[in-house]
Amino acid sequence: MMKKRSIPASKASLVLFLCQMISALDVPLDSKLLEELLQPPTITRQSPKDYIVDPRENIVIQCEAKGKPPPSFSWTRNGTHFDIDKDAQVTMKPNSGTLVINIMNGGKAEAYEGIYQCTARNERGAAISNNIVVRPSRSPLWTKERLEPNQVREGDSLVLHCRPPVGLPPPIIFWMDNAFQRLPQSERVSQGLNGDLYFSNVQPEDTREDYICYARFNHTQTIQQKQPISVKVFSMDSLNDTIAANLSDTDIYGAKPVTQRQPVLLTPTGSTSTKVELRGNVLLLECIAAGIPTPVIRWIKEGGELPANRTFFENFKKTLKIIDVSEADSGNYKCIARNTLGSAHHVISVTVKAAPYWITAPRNLVLSPGEDGTLICRANGNPKPNINWLANGVPIAIAPEDPSRRVDGDTIIFSHVQERSSSVYQCNASNEYGYLLANAFVNVLAEPPRILTPANKLYQVIADSPALLDCAYFGSPKPEIEWFKGVKGSTLHGNEYVFHDNGTLEIPVAQKDSTGTYTCVARNELGKIQNEVQLEVKDPTVIIKQPEYKVIQRYGQVSFECIIKHDSTLLPAVIWLKDHDELPDDERFLVGKDNLTIMNVTDKDDGTYTCIVNTTLDSVSASAVLTVVAAPPTPAIIYARPNPPFDLELTGQLERSIELSWIPGDENNSPITNFVIEYEDGLHEPGVWHYQTEVPGTQTTVQLKLSPYVNYSFRVIAVNEIGRSQPSEPSEQYLTKSANPDENPSNVQGIGSEPDNLVITWKSLKGFQSNGPGLQYKVSWRQKDVDDEWTSVIVANVSKYIVSGTPTFVPYEIKVQALNDLGYAPEPSEVIGHSGEDLPMVAPGNVQVHVINSTLAKVHWDPVPVKTVRGHLQGYKVYYWKIQSLSRRSRRHVEKKILTFRGNKTFGMLPGLEPYSSYKLNVRVVNGKGEGPASPDKVFKTPEGVPSSPSFLKITNPTLDSLTLEWGSPTHPNGVLTSYILKFQPINNTHELGPLVEIRIPANESSLILKNLNYSTRYKFYFNAQTSVGSGSQITEEAVTIMDEGKEDWKKEIVNGSRSFFVLKGLTPGTAYKVRVGAEGLSGFRSSEDVFETGPAMASRQVDIATQGWFIGLMCAVALLILILLIVCFIRRNKGGKYPVKEKEDAHADPEIQPMKEDDGTFGEYSDAEDHKPLKKGSRTPSDRTVKKEDSDDSLVDYGEGVNGQFNEDGSFIGQYSGKKEKEPAEGNESSEAPSPVNAMNSFV
Repeated sequence: MMKKRSIPASKASLVLFLCQMISALDVPLDSKLLEELLQPPTITRQSPKDYIVDPRENIVIQCEAKGKPPPSFSWTRNGTHFDIDKDAQVTMKPNSGTLVINIMNGGKAEAYEGIYQCTARNERGAAISNNIVVRPSRSPLWTKERLEPNQVREGDSLVLHCRPPVGLPPPIIFWMDNAFQRLPQSERVSQGLNGDLYFSNVQPEDTREDYICYARFNHTQTIQQKQPISVKVFSMDSLNDTIAANLSDTDIYGAKPVTQRQPVLLTPTGSTSTKVELRGNVLLLECIAAGIPTPVIRWIKEGGELPANRTFFENFKKTLKIIDVSEADSGNYKCIARNTLGSAHHVISVTVKAAPYWITAPRNLVLSPGEDGTLICRANGNPKPNINWLANGVPIAIAPEDPSRRVDGDTIIFSHVQERSSSVYQCNASNEYGYLLANAFVNVLAEPPRILTPANKLYQVIADSPALLDCAYFGSPKPEIEWFKGVKGSTLHGNEYVFHDNGTLEIPVAQKDSTGTYTCVARNELGKIQNEVQLEVKDPTVIIKQPEYKVIQRYGQVSFECIIKHDSTLLPAVIWLKDHDELPDDERFLVGKDNLTIMNVTDKDDGTYTCIVNTTLDSVSASAVLTVVAAPPTPAIIYARPNPPFDLELTGQLERSIELSWIPGDENNSPITNFVIEYEDGLHEPGVWHYQTEVPGTQTTVQLKLSPYVNYSFRVIAVNEIGRSQPSEPSEQYLTKSANPDENPSNVQGIGSEPDNLVITWKSLKGFQSNGPGLQYKVSWRQKDVDDEWTSVIVANVSKYIVSGTPTFVPYEIKVQALNDLGYAPEPSEVIGHSGEDLPMVAPGNVQVHVINSTLAKVHWDPVPVKTVRGHLQGYKVYYWKIQSLSRRSRRHVEKKILTFRGNKTFGMLPGLEPYSSYKLNVRVVNGKGEGPASPDKVFKTPEGVPSSPSFLKITNPTLDSLTLEWGSPTHPNGVLTSYILKFQPINNTHELGPLVEIRIPANESSLILKNLNYSTRYKFYFNAQTSVGSGSQITEEAVTIMDEGKEDWKKEIVNGSRSFFVLKGLTPGTAYKVRVGAEGLSGFRSSEDVFETGPAMASRQVDIATQGWFIGLMCAVALLILILLIVCFIRRNKGGKYPVKEKEDAHADPEIQPMKEDDGTFGEYSDAEDHKPLKKGSRTPSDRTVKKEDSDDSLVDYGEGVNGQFNEDGSFIGQYSGKKEKEPAEGNESSEAPSPVNAMNSFV
């Protein structure tokens, strides 16, 4: 839940001005308008702050600016005015502030070394450049020194010092020999960051006299060479021989052999050191160690992890490189040198400082007279930078007073400005590591309205699609915009129109009657202007007969239709595609006006064919699949795929082309239609074959185009109507020379992942596209429409670069250029990207709800301003939830429902509402980052609806002429119940329905006794509830009144107590019966009774079975089977076979489960006809207290467990009965005891 925060009174005015600043004027980028409006100067180009120049060439110090009127330029040098008219060597370019210092005609660069600053001034203010420090580059010679030969013992460490001369900028160091070949480096021998050459341990092969250190000065394109250094390594064997020759036999001599040594750090020295680096720079840390075996270097950060994706290891892991460092990278970094004998370590304490960087740079402000605004300048750094303001290049403290201006720290507040308030302000943020300088002007304009959209511009759209009519305008104060239809029409308003802040009129769903003339009127206090535009709404293009799925035999003919209907004023163009690509260039494909015909169909014609219809305003398409099946086979000829070509030969080798020839293999009765040539790049992707080209089957040579820096091998595949051959054997390899890249990376995109960054991604070039070694990318970007310089960085062969510290969601121009060791690719095209999105700032306003019916409502809202979306507008989300039902006062938690409306839609429908309920809703805007704040909750109510069916209907207490009905109120009343409607009718023995009776019952009743019914009669009931809206769905039930006991005599049967069922025979179909079952035991007599109804009589037809064919056939089959069984038994008996004992036992069942004879006074137990297993004595059967009707009169009645009962002396049953109809599960109790009158008799229920 959001919390409200109060604003202190001291800050209220600041917040007010900030809000008004947002509403400042935006000047359209219209060239004609910009030429006419007065504008203070803006610096558009300047030389870098640290400007190192070549002392042999003319010095050009750039300073370009724009403004109206065009600005004049002046310069200062070392803080004082620089009078260029007094120096013949210095000139200023026409219409520019750029200085050209002539060095090539006698001038000396050193004489013009200093700090320069440019000022561009017109009547509206003055803008200043950065302080440009001009220094000529220096490439001094090496000081002469005498170098002694280095004699070192095998296994010792060695450092060869370079000590290059101090140049400007510092030189690039590398080691070479006399043949200008780079000296090989490894884990044992490597160059340090200071240029020295380090040997962890020397070996005899290190002996040489031409270790030469070179220093390359890029600015002057010169290379300086140090005198060669000699190194001689003495092996242990040669050293022992020398000692032995100079000593007597009695002396003890001999050098120790090379032994293993623990690691010792050569650089840095000591156990700890410190390093300071600036934010955004590259951090380089180095550790080089001596030892045998050569130590391996490992890096860790104490108390943390090395930053992922920004950490690299160079110089055989001796150098740790972290790019784009930030304050979070400060800490202790430990290098550990380890070999088999031990380890050594060094801790480098890194502190990351920061030169000033922008948080919010001041931006130009265009105001109308009397308006308010602010300039904000916020920067950060380590240490925190100081903020200083200047006005027209002069410190604001001593600048001319302006009553409309007030400085509050990093903010200048303007109130009630006038035209004389126009000025250029400079913000300077500085600390000990650097400074930032930004110009931002305040331009106060009083201009009558201007409409920039051309007059009578024609707009054409398709019916039922949006129409956008432009009215680009400018004026100061900001004009109000109105739209009219026709010359004398009324002002347009309502939900069918959307009015955008830039003056555009949007008709979301344009209809044919929307065609006509629309007038845009712009007015402010200085004037009024209008412009007319035309709108034409066209009929959509429709494919009225689409192509259909076809199956065709090979060599047949097939046709696809594509008949269209279109607007008569639009000219359609029909294009056919196969598998989403152009049709094959084959004369068999005939494209007609409304169809596509394929002659002599082959297997390769199998695929999806698409008809695309394009007009200048819309496009439609339809597709169909063609399946080609084989024609009936011809046995006389066997067709097969061709054999592979052979004897491949390469001739005419050039840098970018070569000729390939081959001999075709056997075509196997099917002519070769074409050859496919593939290539393998053994340098970049060995083992992977790529498609190169294909030629007709009559051609056996081809001139192939080649790419640079690829090691080619070729193979050829023959193709006929049956298929493709196996590939030929590869040709010999051919390696092409390196060259500049021919192309740049594709799919360049700029999408921010955070509100303050821009993630630039691209699809990297493949290996063969690099055209040479050392593939890299030059990534360039600048903010669009701000006249910024391109910022560029060269990155390794990666596919992503992140620009930090960007404003939230602003457009950037982006380009990515490939380069390799030989040079750059052609200039790349620019793409537009956006920095990261942030959550929307404001909620939609003016939320309105229109309830359409009891389950549907329509919600409207005003769109949020585009600037507050702070991202790509994805749509709006409507959250709505039920508060309570108006017919029930109880509250319960209901989850919120969410509906999303894509795009800039300002209304939506809310379906599935519950009638007669109270709801709340709010609306939120959504961008790529997420949802903005919610609008205030809006409450609305739905009207009554029809109720649901009653929750239940029970019919109880049947008598001769009455039934009792009980019911529950509807689960969803959906309103105030007014009454219940009861309808019922009798059902006779043939299930025919009698007359229908209807009764209206008050809504507060929950039961009813129906009287004066017929006895022993089945009734069907229909029951539903009503509200003021209408009747709800009904619930049905059936019930039977009991029979008249006074007219019928009871029939009685005595059943053995061990049985649990009895079959009632001789019953009349379609008749209601009452059954009573009683049991007599030690506790007395108990009974229960129930009512059931027999089914209707079924008509039967007597058939003489003996005359039926199926019966005669069955009897014959049985006789034959008996005869076969007799023969088999006879054969087995003659062989001496005997029956198993188990079969004999099964032939004589357990006598305990056999029925007893009647003269024993006992009865046999019942065995189920399905499984033929006897019931155990004393078992209880489940009871469902119902008597089920079967299809025949001899149906079995299900028996269930009843209450224990006793017999009266006269043998009659006494007890109670129950009306339950549901069958209960069996208890499953068993007993091995003999049955007793108490538990042996189960009652009917």
